[in-house]
Amino acid sequence: MIPNMRGILSGRLRFRWQYRHVAHIHPPKIEYFDLDAKSNTDPKGQLRSVDEYRLTPTGLYMFRPLAGHPKISHFESWFLPKLNIRVTRQSWHPGHLIDFDFYVDVVEISAIGSVWKTTDLYLDLIVRTGHSVTVLDTDELIAAVQHNLITPERAQWALETTYSAVSGISAHGHDVVRWLTSSGCPTTWR
Repeated sequence: MIPNMRGILSGRLRFRWQYRHVAHIHPPKIEYFDLDAKSNTDPKGQLRSVDEYRLTPTGLYMFRPLAGHPKISHFESWFLPKLNIRVTRQSWHPGHLIDFDFYVDVVEISAIGSVWKTTDLYLDLIVRTGHSVTVLDTDELIAAVQHNLITPERAQWALETTYSAVSGISAHGHDVVRWLTSSGCPTTWR
């Protein structure tokens, strides 16, 4: 059982956290994915072209280039409402090394017509297939609660979602694709 967020932020833990860590404080990041227009509006309002959307019974697949990015040439993501996650695999320009295989965002996912929306709830996972899964940005989640950008209940939901994913990925040999398949969310990648 994950402790209540109010308990996490009380007493000495809160005091120590405030003085040892300074998180970048921002509201949850929202993105839009318009399947008909083949576009992605990023959290900064930038409209991006999408090469491919693929809608399946378990989620939405997206493949998109990152024009002008110095390290990443393109990425592909699966948005999986059943698991409340976005799983991303990036392709890098020659000469740039990466030390992970998948990046997993904890997100709230909704769709109205052909437009999907994600609200990123701060927590991310880095998956090194066959080796490890690492949770990132817990400090951002705590700062968001402290600054009333999200409720403690929403943060609790994000933590529970995160640790369910960590448990599932770990139980499948740190293989996110195997975990997704066993969870009823099979994925295919380019």
